[in-house]
Amino acid sequence: MHREEVTGVVLAGGRGSRMGGVDKGLQNFNGVPLALHTLLRLQVQVGEAMVNANRNLAAYESFGVPVWPDALPDFAGPLAGFLAGLEQSQTEWVVTVPCDTPMFPADLVERLGEAAEREDAEIAMASAKEADGQLRTQPVFCLLRRDLLESLVQFTHGGGRKIDAWTAQHRTVVVPFDRPGDDPQAFFNANTLAELRQLERR
Repeated sequence: MHREEVTGVVLAGGRGSRMGGVDKGLQNFNGVPLALHTLLRLQVQVGEAMVNANRNLAAYESFGVPVWPDALPDFAGPLAGFLAGLEQSQTEWVVTVPCDTPMFPADLVERLGEAAEREDAEIAMASAKEADGQLRTQPVFCLLRRDLLESLVQFTHGGGRKIDAWTAQHRTVVVPFDRPGDDPQAFFNANTLAELRQLERR
């Protein structure tokens, strides 16, 4: 899969409730807004990129890529961001990453794409070891075919909000990021300002 076939979407549309309601993507991370750091890490892995955000749109537009709010009302969760990306993408594939996990793998899209093509899958999701040593799926790190748009529209307009309930309807491959040399902390996400400072110290 060539990177030009993939549009990257930075998911920055959440409420930030565990950060006290602040706009998480605009919080400072090593001198740069968190979502911009994430975008720069993603842009080198994809052909096109965009940001999904629901407030402070002018601040996100200053990053130099298109900004699209949720296609669903009331902060409907990650699937609303998936939907916005699928609706606006012009490429065959879309990959999503959350704005609060700035150290995600530099080969994320390449490995998701390899697995999707090898398994003839419509969706590829990352999995990574957590503190207990168990592999856990990281469903917001998701590569999906653009032609799943109609399916996702039907699912979300029927009230569906859980990623796994939707992906279970399609050919999905889970890709473990547990090779020797993989950073075990690559998928650590900052839910609080204290966790963000902890990530900076790394």
